Amino acid sequence: MATDSLIDTLFDGRYRIVRKLGAGGMANVYLAEDQDLGRRVAIKILNDRHANDDQFVERFRREAKNAASLSHPNIVSVYDRGEYDGAYYIAMEYIEGRTLKELIVTRGPSPVAIAIDYSRQILSALRFAHRNGIVHRDIKPHNVIVDSEGRVKVTDFGIARAGTSQMTEAGSIIGTAQYLSPEQARGAPVDQTSDLYSAGIVLYELLTGTVPFSGDTPVEIAMKHLSQTPEPPSAVAPGSKGPEIPRDLDYVVLRALAKDPAERYRSAEEMDGDLERIARGIAVSAETAEAATTVLAGAAYDPAPTAVTTIRPGPTTPRYQTGRYYAYDEPAPRRRAVWPWLLALGLVILVGIGGWFAYQSVQDQLASAKPVAVPDVGGLQESNAVQQLLDKGLEPKVRRVSSSDAEIGKVFDQDPEAGNRIDRGNFVTILVSNGKPKVRVPDVVGMSLAEAVAALSERNLKANPVRVNSEQEPDTVTAQAPKPGETLIEDATVRINVSKGPKPVQVPNVVGLPYESAASTLQGANFAVARVEVDSDQPKGTVVDQSPNGNELTSKGSTIRLQVSKGPTTEAIPDVTSQSTDSARETLITSGFKVKLVQQDTDDPSLEGLVISQDPPGGEQGKPGTTVTIFVGRFTGTPPTTPTDTTTITTP
Repeated sequence: MATDSLIDTLFDGRYRIVRKLGAGGMANVYLAEDQDLGRRVAIKILNDRHANDDQFVERFRREAKNAASLSHPNIVSVYDRGEYDGAYYIAMEYIEGRTLKELIVTRGPSPVAIAIDYSRQILSALRFAHRNGIVHRDIKPHNVIVDSEGRVKVTDFGIARAGTSQMTEAGSIIGTAQYLSPEQARGAPVDQTSDLYSAGIVLYELLTGTVPFSGDTPVEIAMKHLSQTPEPPSAVAPGSKGPEIPRDLDYVVLRALAKDPAERYRSAEEMDGDLERIARGIAVSAETAEAATTVLAGAAYDPAPTAVTTIRPGPTTPRYQTGRYYAYDEPAPRRRAVWPWLLALGLVILVGIGGWFAYQSVQDQLASAKPVAVPDVGGLQESNAVQQLLDKGLEPKVRRVSSSDAEIGKVFDQDPEAGNRIDRGNFVTILVSNGKPKVRVPDVVGMSLAEAVAALSERNLKANPVRVNSEQEPDTVTAQAPKPGETLIEDATVRINVSKGPKPVQVPNVVGLPYESAASTLQGANFAVARVEVDSDQPKGTVVDQSPNGNELTSKGSTIRLQVSKGPTTEAIPDVTSQSTDSARETLITSGFKVKLVQQDTDDPSLEGLVISQDPPGGEQGKPGTTVTIFVGRFTGTPPTTPTDTTTITTP
């Protein structure tokens, strides 16, 4: 026998698979232990053959979405949904029980009281779903689980839709043939009355052990839904072997199975109201009786000529209690002896004395048996809500579930709703918040800041971005806390480190260094270098400026721009010897040189006022701005003296 490879594995890092619970056409269901919350759950995993079918995947996702939006005592809760290793899954509430179909198959028709109780719980679930705009579209005993305490849970919202919708997909009818409404069989739009039709068939099967319409093919069954009138349950159920089905219960079933949606119950509340009346021993509404008569009038079969009615006569107003059926048999007439009246006469006096006390006791009992209005306990603390229900003689049933809106310990929903009148001793379910739902932290490392914030918001988490230096691109998430996969409550904050680029470093000062030495220094500090040649008086190859400046802070790897000297420029010094003082000075200044005049004594009158010599000499290369000294003759009429006796005049 093949072993399931998922057994005893950790699924999606959280769910320890214990055993397989069942398999269906679309998915397999496993019992698993939630390692995070320490509870048992049912994991529903889409079959591999459907994982690549967009239609099945969408149906699977829709089941998770619809069921997760419905928190009700009679609806199986959905805790989590996701995709792991290519498989889509739903984590649901695990119910220890059996499907209603299994119970009917193994035990046969149920007692009338049980049938009413189970149907009312199904209707309670439908009422809540319909009020939230969701039509189940596949109500059948296979999708109803009953636990050991008789609590009913509706599951499988796989083909449920919000609002009115078509029942065909790719030309095929969706649903199970035996429980389809006529409009589903035609592929026409459906609404909440279609669910009530299916609920009527479930009630029919509970009472009789069989469905009203059967056949060899789905098409044949669908045609009977469209044209054939059902027999009343009392005409089908084996009454001789159990309690008879009352006429009023026939009426409820027949009205629910009306071909025309307009002739059915308008809401789950209305159908539940009739079942409540029957349970209390009260006749159903006149509207229901008329609707049932209309259904029978359209019968497609001819009853026997001697038949007086198609509904077996039976008790019309027996009172039922959940789990038990009390039949009222008329006692057979019998003879009474004469002597008892003598004894009765002797007791008259005693009866009269105790009568007043008995009357008072009966009045007290009658008062306590009257139905009471369910108080509104929404928004109250659990202890206050429980006390108010106990004060009314009602039994509180507390369920603690997550709530995004309600404070911990406060009631945020109840069933029955406030104002409904029910018998004392009945249960009232109150939903008490145990805090906000928990979500798993997504992995946002490597995302941009905007993408990370969006991913966290989708899980109802808040982002706390912290800017840090990093080698990664700016605005990239480099780390997060808590880590991916950890569980937080909704609205919790997740810190994300966001890169603002590398850490700034100090730029070395290389002005005055030879270019090769400056470039080596900068490259050793992980900077890039750009060289720009400029005119300068500095020696060729010397760094005369840099940008950014030395000792400034900038990003590592940035480019440092260096201005490098081309070397000083020179030109030939003009030869001004033998020129007059003014002419020599003008020539040198025009050429960009400075002039220094030194008078030199001479005994040659022809040299008076002329340049005798210059330093540097003419023709030699010099940089612009260099000072050229010219020696100008001064006739003395005496033998010349040494140059130390000369007078110096400097011309700018």
